Parts: sequence; C-alpha cells; structure tokens
Amino acid sequence: MIPLPLARIAEITSGALAGMADPRAVVRGPVVIDSRAVEPGSLFVAIKGERVDGHDFAAQAIADGAVAVLASKPVEVPAVIVGDTVAALAALATAVCADLPETTVIGITGSAGKTTTKDLLARLTARIGPTVAPAESFNNEIGHPLTVLKADEGTRYLVLELSARYVGDISHLTRVAPPKIGIVLNVGSAHLGVFGGKEAIAKAKGELVEALTSGGVAVLNADDPLVAAMAERTQARVTWYGRAESADVRAEDVTVDARGRAAFTLRTPSGAAPVRLRLYGEHAVQNALAAAAAAYELGLPVATIAEELSEAEPRSRWRMEVTDRQDGVTVINDAYNANPESMRAAFGTLDALAGGRRRFAVIAALRELGEESAALNEDLGRLAGSAGLAGLFVVGPDAEPVLAGARAVAQDGASGVPGPDGASSPQEDRKDQEDQEDGAATAATVRITHVADAATAGAELSGLLAPGDVVLVKGPRAAGLERVAAVLLEGDRQ
Repeated sequence: MIPLPLARIAEITSGALAGMADPRAVVRGPVVIDSRAVEPGSLFVAIKGERVDGHDFAAQAIADGAVAVLASKPVEVPAVIVGDTVAALAALATAVCADLPETTVIGITGSAGKTTTKDLLARLTARIGPTVAPAESFNNEIGHPLTVLKADEGTRYLVLELSARYVGDISHLTRVAPPKIGIVLNVGSAHLGVFGGKEAIAKAKGELVEALTSGGVAVLNADDPLVAAMAERTQARVTWYGRAESADVRAEDVTVDARGRAAFTLRTPSGAAPVRLRLYGEHAVQNALAAAAAAYELGLPVATIAEELSEAEPRSRWRMEVTDRQDGVTVINDAYNANPESMRAAFGTLDALAGGRRRFAVIAALRELGEESAALNEDLGRLAGSAGLAGLFVVGPDAEPVLAGARAVAQDGASGVPGPDGASSPQEDRKDQEDQEDGAATAATVRITHVADAATAGAELSGLLAPGDVVLVKGPRAAGLERVAAVLLEGDRQ
C-alpha cells in the first residue's frame, strides 16, 4: 500500500481521529479485516458481521502492530472513527488507486470462471510488470478494495475480479478502481433468483464495459450472445475471443486428453502457437482465451502467452483440484461453488477423466435460482443420473428436486447426457447404446443416496470406493462439500 499518515486517512474517509491516535503515524500496510492477519504498520478495519464484530478485536490488532483501527464506534485504542467502515474502505481504495497513474487496472466479470481467468492473466502480466491480484475470490465490496489497497507505486498491473449480487454492484466497484481493460466471460444462471432473469444478469455484468473510456479495451466472448451484445454498451474498442472463426483471439483444433486437460492452437492476428493446458476441463479453454486476449492487448507475443498458459497450474483452492490417491482413487474437488453451467462442465470433465473407470459424484442442490429453482435442480438430477455413475450422493435438506430428476432418469433407463435444452442428442444416444453394450455403468444401475451433510457423505462414500474409482465433488458454497474431499483425501495426499 502507499504509505499514508493517519491524518490523510481520516481526511479521505471523512473520519475523526480518536483514542490518542497520532495524526503523523504512518500506515504502510497491509490493510486487513482479520485481526489475525495484522502486521506491523497495518490498518485494521473493524467490520461488524452477522456472527463476529471486528471491533471486539481492536485492542488485539493494536497489540500485534496495527497503527490504528478504522472503526464505526469508539474503541479504546488509536482509531479513525467513520460512519460506515465498508464505505470508508472503498473511499480509501479509491483514493489510493487515483494516486497510481502508472497502474493498468484490468477488470474481469462473468457468471463463471472469474477466478481461473484472473489467475491466468495475473501470471501473464507478471511477465511484463509487477502485478497485484486478489487472493482466492476477493471480488465484492470488501474484497475488491482490500485488493486495490495492496498496490503501490511499483505496481504496473492490477488484475481484479468483479462480482455482482444486484444491478449496480459492478458499477460501484469500477468507481473504486476504474478499469482500462474489461473482460466479460459469460452470462449464466448464477444468482438467477436474485436478478430475476439472464437479461438482468447481462445488464449487471455489462456495467464493466460501460465503465471503460474511449481509450480502453473491452474483451468480449464471441461465443456468448448476451456478452457479444455488450459491444453496443461501451465506447471502448472491442476485441473478441472465443472459438468462433470471427474471434480475434481464438482456439483451433481443440483436443482433450485422458486426464481431461485441453490442448489447442492459440490463433491471434499476429500468429499462432500451441497450448497444452494443465488445468482440468475443456471449459478452461474459454478462460485461457480470455486471459490470452487481454495479454495480447498488452503487447505480449503469442509464443510467450502460449508458454505461460501451458505452464500454469491451478492456483485457487477447490476449483477443479484433481488428486490421485495412493490406491488409484481420483478425487475431483470442484466444491468452491456451482451453477447449472459449471455443473455441466464438471460432469463433462468427470466423463473425460474417468473413461471406463467406475465413477461417483457428491453434489448438492443449487441455490439462488428463484422461480426456476425446482426445474433447474431437477435438470441437475437428470444430468447426474445420466452420467454413468455407480453412486450418486445428494447432500442437504433441499435435495428433493435433484433426487427426483436422478430417479426419473434411472426409472426411464435413459443414459444419454441431456443437451442444453434437457434432451439428449442422437449422437449421444448412439454413444449411450454403445456404452450399455460395453457393460458400462448406466443410470439404471446408479445407487442414489440422500444424506444430511457433507460429513455423512464423506463417511459413507469412503466405504464404497475401490482402487481406480473416480469421484466428483461439486456444489454451492453454502453446502461446504470441500469437507467431503478432505475426508476422502485425509492422510493420502501426495
């Protein structure tokens, strides 16, 4: 962070110094909201949450080296008292970002893939200058300014995720750190119940490109019609990425290996280079292309981009983490979050990685889908029930629609993976018939189990696994399914 005296912080946040705070004392960072992360020179921001009030840890933060506390009520230590600590945090980040004219801000939004794209792009920008990017998914009104405040005069690239729960959220985040490049990945069904429809989601995501100036660049997904339509909403220059032939940066000759990792030719206006991803799932191709398109706009040669993409390992936890146990059981931990589109991608990865091996899945009902929740969760059940599983565990009290969908497929004896409209294609039907003839697991033989929680799922599944099996673990954040993967891998990580 840029060093700032407490007097300047009070000025920026419209706060008042209290608790014998020295106006000349300098905060050098980091700015933190967790008292356990305090370092000498820190500013501790006390936020009152649903279960924990940060003000209760003010004294400990000062004892551990914090210069002061940014608080919304009196505390008996040096502090800057403000009306709203979250708003003050945003104001502080806005002021710091404005003092970094040499820093290029890059914003990334979309219904899925933000964190993977951020991780890839941060790796690419690090080749050409010091880069700051959020840890994990720091992408909301708290995490976003905290990331911005990590930047200083030496930072050349600030790679940020921007999430939205409501229309206007992304617009707010872009005012904190005005982007020079804006990347929109996709418009899916995440938070459908909050927004009320995909059109409203597109409106919210498009706030990123609306924030770009005429000197900026909008990096848009040519394969997503709702994203493509955002070209009309920006004054910035548009560059396209995707698998369409019209895309400026595109993937050609995509293949997927036996481990579910994609390879392709990266094509740009100035040449092409081969990419072989170490990330799992064919859907990672789109994330790689988005990062490549932004990096290309920053001047990286295509060969360098391809090299970095090919060497990139997963950085953020619980996102397509693939671990092979010593007994040959493979665990796919994709439990960070889920929506209908990411569920379909995960089962596609399971299919590619498992091949003819016995496969299991642990899932939970999707959340925040509004009036379409029951239908979309039933579709999820049908997807899982038709995935050739030997066992399906559905976790949680709201599992009935998922169970109904899975059981319906089992009763029908169908094994075709539904297409985007819920129906299987003729090509898929033929493949399913061949699978049945080969003796592969079908929906009719799947063991469907409803369990109360992740701990129960992990315990019951552990007793069923045999060497060589493959397990997919995926669900919404609230389900905490990462605990299932932890149980399966306990004492067996390599």
